[in-house]
Amino acid sequence: MCKGLECLSVTCLERAKVLKSLFGNFLHRPDLSIMGHSHKSEKTRLNMDEPTKWRESFDNLLSSQHGQCSFRAFLVSEFSEENLAFYLACEEYRDTKESKLSVKAKKIYDKFICCDAPKEVNLDYETRSITKTNLEHPTLSCFDLAQEKIYTLMEKDCYPRYLKSPNYLELTRQVRAG
Repeated sequence: MCKGLECLSVTCLERAKVLKSLFGNFLHRPDLSIMGHSHKSEKTRLNMDEPTKWRESFDNLLSSQHGQCSFRAFLVSEFSEENLAFYLACEEYRDTKESKLSVKAKKIYDKFICCDAPKEVNLDYETRSITKTNLEHPTLSCFDLAQEKIYTLMEKDCYPRYLKSPNYLELTRQVRAG
């Protein structure tokens, strides 16, 4: 049974407040770059159609920088942001040079998959075992099974809740209002 916010640590509550503040700024400032970073030298603006497209499919949400930012803020509020972080780390891993596969694969495994990992994702024993075996001879596809499981978890569980969340509903309301 949930006992409310008083059961959460002060650190968790402070982190949630900071992220809520960041997300609030995101809603009110369309020229705000994603999390203070710009992949290109210019700031990205929220296109008025984007939030509507996010509702059409989970892929649309993930393919949008603003969508990722908004979804990440939601996941932080649910204490499950490690899922998106792992998914994105796997996407980035696919661009790794062959000479660096082993080192990068180990970092991802240690951060997200091994028991007691700092950002451990929720994977079944078989998937963990297969992924660990894949690391003996890392390839660009060694995390595919684990990534697919986390993608499905987010798509079937987190994404529908995100679409019903107050933050997403407020964002779409503000976009419609202009």
